[in-house]
Amino acid sequence: MIPSVWLKPGKEKPMRNRHPWIFSGAIGRTDKDIAPGSIVQVRSVDNTWLATAYYNHHSQIRCRVLSWNEKELIDRNFWKRRITQAVSARKFLRDSHPHTRALPATESQALATNSWRLIFGEADEIPGLIVDKYADYLVVQSLTAGIDYQFNIIIDVLAELEPSIGIYERSDEQVRELEGLDQRQGTLRGSAPPPEGVPILENGMKLIVDIVGGHKTGFYLDQRDARFAVRQIAKDKTVLNCFAYTGGFSVAAACGGAKHVTSVDTSAPSLKLAKAHCEENASTIPHDLLADDVFQVLRRFKAEDRKFDLIVLDPPKFAHNSSQIDKACRGYKDINRIAMQMLNPGGWLATYSCSGLISADLFQKVVFSAAIEASTNLQIMQRLRQAADHPVLLTFPEAEYLKGLLCRSVGPEA
Repeated sequence: MIPSVWLKPGKEKPMRNRHPWIFSGAIGRTDKDIAPGSIVQVRSVDNTWLATAYYNHHSQIRCRVLSWNEKELIDRNFWKRRITQAVSARKFLRDSHPHTRALPATESQALATNSWRLIFGEADEIPGLIVDKYADYLVVQSLTAGIDYQFNIIIDVLAELEPSIGIYERSDEQVRELEGLDQRQGTLRGSAPPPEGVPILENGMKLIVDIVGGHKTGFYLDQRDARFAVRQIAKDKTVLNCFAYTGGFSVAAACGGAKHVTSVDTSAPSLKLAKAHCEENASTIPHDLLADDVFQVLRRFKAEDRKFDLIVLDPPKFAHNSSQIDKACRGYKDINRIAMQMLNPGGWLATYSCSGLISADLFQKVVFSAAIEASTNLQIMQRLRQAADHPVLLTFPEAEYLKGLLCRSVGPEA
């Protein structure tokens, strides 16, 4: 018999609106001895069935909803349906990347893409599961006890529906500690990723992804569209790419015809790969690499009166919880203000925030405040968000974490 949890009086509204999270404060009582990750029935105080979820008493998010259909069983067929649904939703990437649809066949082939996010957790109605496809490899992240509980079934279904050379696990995120889980990493099926990395294509750019040791699952697939936007405006420009990691934006700018690129990141090994990427894709473009703190480099360049035609700011998450929002906003304003002061007349600023707690509206206000302090005017030419393989479920707006502004300087304040 499936155990139940009962909500406190008046706590049903988020469930009625189909939000998939139930926090500890909303739960009134539970059946005894529910193992972490177990399937439960969620009920109102009057015992009305509301949803089927998985439960973890270690987490502040006690339940994550799997189904709103009381008759739906959470069995292998359920996981096959959900994973099939997620994989099918990426068919447009498999068939034809959206940027290539209006191009002749030869150009479309030159902009080929073979890597994307297959499953995006709650946004694909599979809470706690991330799966990224890098060419012929799949990388899996289990972030919750509920996914761990079903893990072997999920991997079996993935292997059946999405044949690959290998399936690799990167369940090494600190967020697992909030679920009472240890971190895990290693090969699950097939061949281990090669130590030199896995070659992929993104809009025709040749990149190498370090699945084993790279950030997250190895690469930031969510910035695909943003990199393409930078590529489109980079021709004949001097470019400064801050928080460059392995140089995705640097390669995009080089492929777009930039005349000089400077990449800055604290990680020397990442910059080494960034250099290799640029040489592979646009070997004649001069490319400087600085392994240093971006905040210090920006201040030094400003003191040296260095100027650029295009500056990219793609920092890591500044706000990990609500207590860090004010500090994060100060950090965003600081780097944007200095960058704006370093733009040539008519220069471009591509600025991003991946902090989910910083809304798009708040981020724009921070950039506005930076512009006022920098005594400059900018036009927003394009608003950017995570690529389409990172969808946002209307009932789960938290999935929309990445926001960006592509701005153009229109000169100093009159």
